[in-house]
Amino acid sequence: MMGILWNLGAFLLALGILIAVHEYGHFWVARRCGVFVERFSIGFGKPLWRKVGKDGTEYTLAMIPLGGYVKMLDERIEAVPAEKRHQAFNNKALWQRSAIVAAGPLANFIFAVFAYWVVYLIGVPAVRPVIGEIAPHSIAAQAGLSDGMELKSISGIKTADWESVNMAMISHIGDDEMVLTAVVPGTEYEVRRTLDLTSWSFDPEKEQVLTTLGIKPYSPSITLVISQLVDNGAAIAAGLQLNDEIVSIDGSPITDWQQVVDAVRSHPSQSLTMEVLREGERIALTLTPNAKTLGDGEVIGYAGFAPKIDPWPESYRIVLQYGPFEAVAKAAEKTWQLVSLTFDMVTKLVTGDVAIKNLSGPISIAKGAGMTADYGVVYFLGFLALISVNLGIVNLLPLPILDGGHLLFFAIEAVTRRPVSERVQDIGYRVGSAILVVLMAVALFNDFTRL
Repeated sequence: MMGILWNLGAFLLALGILIAVHEYGHFWVARRCGVFVERFSIGFGKPLWRKVGKDGTEYTLAMIPLGGYVKMLDERIEAVPAEKRHQAFNNKALWQRSAIVAAGPLANFIFAVFAYWVVYLIGVPAVRPVIGEIAPHSIAAQAGLSDGMELKSISGIKTADWESVNMAMISHIGDDEMVLTAVVPGTEYEVRRTLDLTSWSFDPEKEQVLTTLGIKPYSPSITLVISQLVDNGAAIAAGLQLNDEIVSIDGSPITDWQQVVDAVRSHPSQSLTMEVLREGERIALTLTPNAKTLGDGEVIGYAGFAPKIDPWPESYRIVLQYGPFEAVAKAAEKTWQLVSLTFDMVTKLVTGDVAIKNLSGPISIAKGAGMTADYGVVYFLGFLALISVNLGIVNLLPLPILDGGHLLFFAIEAVTRRPVSERVQDIGYRVGSAILVVLMAVALFNDFTRL
């Protein structure tokens, strides 16, 4: 219950910040263009708080926090006194109206740059993208990648850490090939490798992009010594203690932690005979893993313990931290990568290269907000930047109910030299609303199937 409340709180905070940023973009440019703003609202529905400022604008915090709006003086909506007609949105020049509409998404992109700038000023810990193992006969193996190589770039994009690698690789869904550079272990020599993706199959819901290509990142050795125990878990009920070393399960010697994982997962609510080494003495125990049902209905065993992992070598650990000026460039570069990736994914969603089941809605966003808030301000800011970019791009889609739809109408007006008729706009709004409702319904359905 506390987890749900934490996710909800983080979601509302994230959404409130991003909506305020987006609407403030419209508000700020509207004011600079001489348009009178009647109301600036965060949320829809019944106002929970309101205040009229010295500028005459009513500032509102409303009950339903799933959006916001800036209500401007507009003769198309209501009658405007003659002395205020010059402050009406519809009476402004085409370039001014376009600037006001475009300012919302632009504000989201600027906020993403700011968020990443703060992230890079504080510094975010990461590890170098060194390959631990290449699966035989995999796409990576056929391309000539080998154990120990460090990935330096993918399609010209520098990859300082595994997050950058994942982002760059995901952008190649539906492509025929992917070109990367890597450093040969023990040298400073960079080689160029081309991965043939014509037979690549990747389901983001069930698979990791690296695994599907046959790449296993380097990670420190996982020992057989227990370092964590979950309160009231099956492991504690069986009598396991911290620092116990697992020797065998059901009489089979254990040499790798994956053997432990496989044995526990495959025996939900079934007894396992386990032998551990405790202070030099072998002790036999009976472990009965709890049953846990996954989202797809599969039932697996869960014991509630974790192994001790050897520390990362210092040479593999890095901190992505820069000075105030360099951080601006890095933040802008990161934001541009996100913009390019998101546009690419939207395009592939339309063409069918990316399945519609990968759409995410508010529940997934809430879970992401809660998880990143757990990790600290740096990761939460990174999450805000990611969602802010997505919000900006979604609003630029050419659906009449969105900012992109208004810009489409303005583009038509610029070509034809006359505004799009209200009848056409009305039809467009109806169609756009229907499409948006369908997309939201699919996203919510996907969210529920992931619970």
